Amino acid sequence: MLDNIKNYKIVLASASPRRKELLQGLDLSFQVKALPCIDESYPDNLSGGDIPLYISKKKADAYRPQMADDELVITADTIVWSGGVALGKPTDAADACNMLQSLSGHTHSVYTGVTITTKKEQYCFVAKSDVRFALLTDEEITYYVEKYKPMDKAGSYGAQEWIGYIGVENIEGSYFNVMGLPVQRLYKELKKIAARS
Repeated sequence: MLDNIKNYKIVLASASPRRKELLQGLDLSFQVKALPCIDESYPDNLSGGDIPLYISKKKADAYRPQMADDELVITADTIVWSGGVALGKPTDAADACNMLQSLSGHTHSVYTGVTITTKKEQYCFVAKSDVRFALLTDEEITYYVEKYKPMDKAGSYGAQEWIGYIGVENIEGSYFNVMGLPVQRLYKELKKIAARS
């Protein structure tokens, strides 16, 4: 299946424990390397899936100077897109509550941009999932933010946590994409690379 991928040392360039867990599900050997303080800003004219794709490429560029010839680096970025606005990670608890209030009772899109980089080539793609939230009470939102502290999550929530159990009514697209890494699509792209190797 992915035998030729074994010619590469796979690096997951992410500090996200969720991405690590999801990539482990593909039964691949890999190591995690997370560079600190990568600039995740993007041009104002970008929207939707173009934003995380731009940032995932930016992350890949930060790793390129130190890449070994036999390394394959996977970088990713996820945003929540709601009402024409990108929701990244909240700045504090109040910001997290405001984000969840804006998502309550509405459908939003989760976009993950993924970049796969070797010394010779680079492959990029974007995955989209539409998530419908039930109406949430202020009490439910405050409880979730105080107990689960979703400061490291785009849109201030993890679908795999309590808020997902009680709030997510429907998902169109990959559930794993909502968690931060569309592993089915990633597997498909790695198979293409393996076939060419």
